[in-house]
Amino acid sequence: MRSLWRVRLQDTVGNIMSINRAVNGTVNRAAGFTIIEVLVAMLVLALGVIGSSAMQLTALRTRHQSSLLSSAVHLGSSMLDAMRANARQMQLSDVDNPYLGLDDDALTQAAPAATGPNCFGQAQCDSAQLAAFDIAQWRRQLRASFPGGRFVICRDDQVQGGAGTLWACSGSPAAPVVIKLGWTQAGVQQDGQQSVQQPLQRVMLVLTLTGTAT
Repeated sequence: MRSLWRVRLQDTVGNIMSINRAVNGTVNRAAGFTIIEVLVAMLVLALGVIGSSAMQLTALRTRHQSSLLSSAVHLGSSMLDAMRANARQMQLSDVDNPYLGLDDDALTQAAPAATGPNCFGQAQCDSAQLAAFDIAQWRRQLRASFPGGRFVICRDDQVQGGAGTLWACSGSPAAPVVIKLGWTQAGVQQDGQQSVQQPLQRVMLVLTLTGTAT
């Protein structure tokens, strides 16, 4: 009789232990799946944050470049208008014309002095003083509006347009008068066998002077 009860007790204990092992295994597997799911979710979230940050950075750069280009169009248009308005100086020879041959580079040249003719409002200025006033204003605006800005006024018949245009001018007497405006941007240059990331001063806008005798 005792042997029978002992056998039954052993069977019961064995069943309980089997049930515990099964339950513990299920819990461990569930815990393992939960950790994996959390890690995958964190990875997906991290990738989303990185992608969103990159898109925002690109949008900010695009907006900044658009603002610079808008400022360049405004400055270049005002330069053209001023040159057209000063017909007496524009009718001079290319050598004597104070506007032609200008090459102002904010990276290598100092800002213009505050002295000089003041032709605002009702001030009386002759054409030469007006040209000097215009040029000083343009140089100040260039430094205030563009990072590493530069403008060139010259005769050039080899303008390609946009960032493919070179700063150098052909200087041909029959070439149109153009204004080249640009500023410093990130770029890649070849240094021997290596590509070096460094700022480049690019021509970003070219305007042609028309409607005046030159």
